[in-house]
Amino acid sequence: MGLLAALLWGGTDFLVGLNARAVGVKRAVYFGQALGFAIMSLLLIAFPMFILRSMAAPLDVWLIGVAAAVLTVSGALALSKAFALGKASIVAPLVTSYGVVTTLLSWAGGEQISLLQLLCIALCVLGVVLSSIHSDPKLPHTTQNSSSIAYALLAAVFYGTSFWLQGHFVLPTLGPVTMLWLAYLVGLIVLVAMVLRIDDGLKIPPLKNCLTLTGASLMNLGGFSSFAWGAVAGSVSVVTVISTLSGGIAAILGYVFFKERLGKVQVLGVVLVLVGAFVLHLKT
Repeated sequence: MGLLAALLWGGTDFLVGLNARAVGVKRAVYFGQALGFAIMSLLLIAFPMFILRSMAAPLDVWLIGVAAAVLTVSGALALSKAFALGKASIVAPLVTSYGVVTTLLSWAGGEQISLLQLLCIALCVLGVVLSSIHSDPKLPHTTQNSSSIAYALLAAVFYGTSFWLQGHFVLPTLGPVTMLWLAYLVGLIVLVAMVLRIDDGLKIPPLKNCLTLTGASLMNLGGFSSFAWGAVAGSVSVVTVISTLSGGIAAILGYVFFKERLGKVQVLGVVLVLVGAFVLHLKT
């Protein structure tokens, strides 16, 4: 599930920058939330047992779920801004450091991790750090690059904290389907309030933009679904760190389609993340 989430989120990250530059950051995230909410609502209508089972959950679990949802939509906004300002080959690997945040919170919460898992996690984290280093002298350092890095780190903090809250407090009680529906509901409410302040904010984008918006939304939904099922079935830390492969996938897509160059250090970082995640997957 972690590997599947990485593949889907890598494709999502690749499309996020296109959508943000085409229709604006807030509108791009809004349309993604709207489509995700519609899909999850139809799923709950078709299988009402999911929402009925979660109705018995304590109020504090629902409140934590709302808090996690707010963090998720905040992360989506920060991530879209980062991709709109910077290059996928820089932003995508950097934002995958959300795994570090989740892992640190999990350790603080008392989750037991074996020595081999710790070593693989450390290898993945080292790879994430190296893959975010951009040292090509032909690509000068600009204010936009600095801003994109700042937004990427902010998104990592939001996502990492949200995933930890979901994995430890919400998913075991509400379940993946209800949590995803709640996340999209809260996100849609927040985004509607923002988009209404924009001229023609609710206007349907051109067809070509609708296709990329739909593709990004579906892949993002698939990524969150994979993460949620993986977190319920296994270790939150392990699933989260494996999913950080998405940064390498997005960086490769940026290189193939946009000719964004990867430095030797970045290539080494991507390889380390791949190796660490592969071994981690085999031993869990």
